[in-house]
Amino acid sequence: MNSSAPEKKLAPLTLAALGIVYGDIGTSPLYALKEVFAGAHPVAVTPENVLGVLSLVFWSLLIVVSIKYVAFIMRADNRGEGGIIALMALALRKTEGHQQAWIMLAGIVGAALFYGDGVITPAISVLSAVEGLEIATPALKAYVIPLTIGVLIALFSFQRKGTGGIGALFGPVMCLWFGTLAVLGVVNILEQPSVLKSFNPFYAYAFLASNPWLGFLALGGVVLVVTGTEALYADMGHFGRKPVQFAWFALVLPALLLNYFGQGALLLHDPAAIQNPFYLLAPNWALYPLVALSTAATVIASQAVISGAFSITSQAIQLGYAPRMEIQHTSDKEIGQIYLPAINWLLLFSVIALVLGFRSSTNLGAAYGIAVTGTMAITSLLAFVVVRKLWGWNVWTSGLLIGFFLVIDLAFFAANAIKI
Repeated sequence: MNSSAPEKKLAPLTLAALGIVYGDIGTSPLYALKEVFAGAHPVAVTPENVLGVLSLVFWSLLIVVSIKYVAFIMRADNRGEGGIIALMALALRKTEGHQQAWIMLAGIVGAALFYGDGVITPAISVLSAVEGLEIATPALKAYVIPLTIGVLIALFSFQRKGTGGIGALFGPVMCLWFGTLAVLGVVNILEQPSVLKSFNPFYAYAFLASNPWLGFLALGGVVLVVTGTEALYADMGHFGRKPVQFAWFALVLPALLLNYFGQGALLLHDPAAIQNPFYLLAPNWALYPLVALSTAATVIASQAVISGAFSITSQAIQLGYAPRMEIQHTSDKEIGQIYLPAINWLLLFSVIALVLGFRSSTNLGAAYGIAVTGTMAITSLLAFVVVRKLWGWNVWTSGLLIGFFLVIDLAFFAANAIKI
């Protein structure tokens, strides 16, 4: 399909894109701040640290997601398809010899890392939602793993319906989810409005400068707020560029920022809330409904990387980088909407193995990030080739812009490399 949807289809495609594309990044509030302040390398819950981390979260969402991916990288589509394989195909058009070999290697490594993200995301997302039952009643802890596996089996069994049908079902749920994120955030921000000072980048700088090593390690948790950006780009072929961009700026970004700042406000008011700052945003009476909604949202979060894995595998088969396998086209209107049974069941098996091996979202959070940040860095390198060779930008403009993105990518990657 074309990279921009016809105007009359923008509303339904935006709603469907909300259900497929933004589930991954949209459920990061469940575990991102908890991982920074109570994860493998915990940061003390002090007002200075809370404001500093929130400032890092804000600028990461603005620079990495809004500017790099939504506004810039999504312009690089290969006949409407997005993702690391599409970017590699574009980069290969104007190169030859050894350059082509290096570009192919980078693209294949990036795709392999994306599959790693496709396995970890469903595991950590669904686990983190179901763990809300422990906050409600500690006696339910024994049921978290079995319930998580049951939810995952149901999700992967549903894939044959196709992304169009799934998106139509999931879109309204995600509208409710992002609305809930925003409301929970606003209620807590009104209690502690000083948290809004975090918009100032000085607080991020002060946090990193006051304790460089701890600040560096904290980046390994902060990166969790931008997980899902590669899936966002890979899923572009399912719906087109405009619906994905419109959904981000109109609903997803404001809701995420309000919720992260709400969690920060809660921590300023009550540092002990770090045991689970997301669920403690809500009043007690709302806890069970919130667990149910969170579980639905995390099921949808998993959809973003599953659909992305289908897209990337299909592109790899067409380019001769993957063996041929069955591809089912699930829509007679949108060519990008596909289902690959072999990839679907392989992902399910891998995800269940991960849940049984790690057993908690905190353990998975400590392992999460290498695949995401590695793919982000490779995307930046391939984007440099595209803007220089295909778009004809001069070397200074290309180098400054891509170099800026790459420094951020490598900082996140290095912080996550410690987790190995």
